[in-house]
Amino acid sequence: MDWKRFFDNLGMNGTRWQWRMMRWERNIKGLLKGQAPAGSSEFSLTKAIIFVNLVLFSMMIVHGTAIGLGGRVLLSPPTQLLLFWGGQLWPLVLKYGEWWRCLTYAFTHGGIIHIGFNMMVLYQVGPLIESEIGKARFILLYTLTALTATGLGYLWHPMTPVVGASGSLFGLIGFAISYYHRMGPPGHQIRNFMSKWAIYAFVFGLLVGADNAGHLGGGLGGAALGLVLPIGYRVRGLAPKTFNLLAALCLAATLGSLAILAINIVKNI
Repeated sequence: MDWKRFFDNLGMNGTRWQWRMMRWERNIKGLLKGQAPAGSSEFSLTKAIIFVNLVLFSMMIVHGTAIGLGGRVLLSPPTQLLLFWGGQLWPLVLKYGEWWRCLTYAFTHGGIIHIGFNMMVLYQVGPLIESEIGKARFILLYTLTALTATGLGYLWHPMTPVVGASGSLFGLIGFAISYYHRMGPPGHQIRNFMSKWAIYAFVFGLLVGADNAGHLGGGLGGAALGLVLPIGYRVRGLAPKTFNLLAALCLAATLGSLAILAINIVKNI
């Protein structure tokens, strides 16, 4: 298809959008083959988040093995161990002021299958969105949807322990579905790709008894942001100082929460 003529006829900068469409097509083809998008050799927030998740999970497994939990800690860690390593439980938040759990839970996982599936999804969908909206907006999106996920969990099942990155993952997917849908036909291939991931993740959640309240909360939060964030190259020029400040606050909150978790672990291990 002649993308330049298509966008020129719409009164848009056809040359700029032709380049973007060529990049998106390459990225989609790579994603369908399990490859990271082109240009991902530079620092990647997606890879950094995956790294933190894997490190925290590995440390939890070592701890669980050391205290005699045996091989089951790899497949199904007990609830107390998950809470010790940052899991979310609203009574602990409200009664003891452990608000850091509202973010650390997104880095704690209930077994090798749980973290394996979540990190696979993040590796598949994260780089595309990160390259599209930039790192500042990506960390803002990832953090806020972790909060909307646990927020709906509070309304749905406040007494249920919750762990996992799936709230934020549904946030990324929900964002992509609404964001690329707004582009019309040029964005529908990516919208459909993300919709498939939403179905896969939802079915997986049903099979393993995952937190579908968190999935819904993260997805709605991401979709809401996808409906209001300007499309295309304009997004990078929109109030960059404001977004950079919000991103810095989200990053500080996440790192601070992980630091508090680390201090508590060292004190009680």
